[in-house]
Amino acid sequence: MESAAEMEMEMMEMEMGEEAPAAGLRLRRDLRRIRCALLLCLLAVLLLMLPTAYLLLGHLPRSCGTQVTEERGSRFLKQRAVAAVTDTLSSAEKPRAHLTVKKQDLASAVGSHLPILQWEDKRGLAFTKNNLSYSSSALVIPVSGDYYVYAQVTFRGPVESSHRPSSVTEIITKVTDSYPEPTQLLTGTKTLSENGNGWFQPIYLGAVVSLEVGDKLMVNVSDIKLVDYTKEHKTFFGAFLL
Repeated sequence: MESAAEMEMEMMEMEMGEEAPAAGLRLRRDLRRIRCALLLCLLAVLLLMLPTAYLLLGHLPRSCGTQVTEERGSRFLKQRAVAAVTDTLSSAEKPRAHLTVKKQDLASAVGSHLPILQWEDKRGLAFTKNNLSYSSSALVIPVSGDYYVYAQVTFRGPVESSHRPSSVTEIITKVTDSYPEPTQLLTGTKTLSENGNGWFQPIYLGAVVSLEVGDKLMVNVSDIKLVDYTKEHKTFFGAFLL
């Protein structure tokens, strides 16, 4: 027969064998709880980091591409605003001017630039309306927008063929405060024929041009002495807001 001590040992082993599976289940449940707690902690940290990351990105320097995009957007909005103002004007209210030729001051050349023509702005067919003014040989733009700008210069030749130039040139020039040098908007050149002593050569220029407030328009010619100022329908200059 087994002794009492041996019987007690067998009973203890049986009890331990029954408790082992229960302990394993509790351990697995505890591990699952720990994993769930860690995931929740990570999610909380990420949610807290999102506002900080947004604020940091908002204070980073903007790239050149972003600046260019904003400049284009600003220019587009400005053009839309100008268009909204000009569209509300009737045809009778829009700036316009038509200037006619007059006898020229032969000392009108400015530095190395070609001579600038002077114009009649009040008498005969000439006029300036709705703040498109004429000053110092130039039309002064009062409202930003798209303008049709035109000019015709008729050149006439001397009787003596020995003084005949090989060509004549007309240029419509823009002068603006934001740029130190005049800008050539339109240019026309005609080659003169060899036949005959007396000659006439008209050059007409015209195009739609985007202009800003304060821009000045003028007409330059290759030789001011050859400009025909005898008839106002031969040589003229004008602009009007579209």
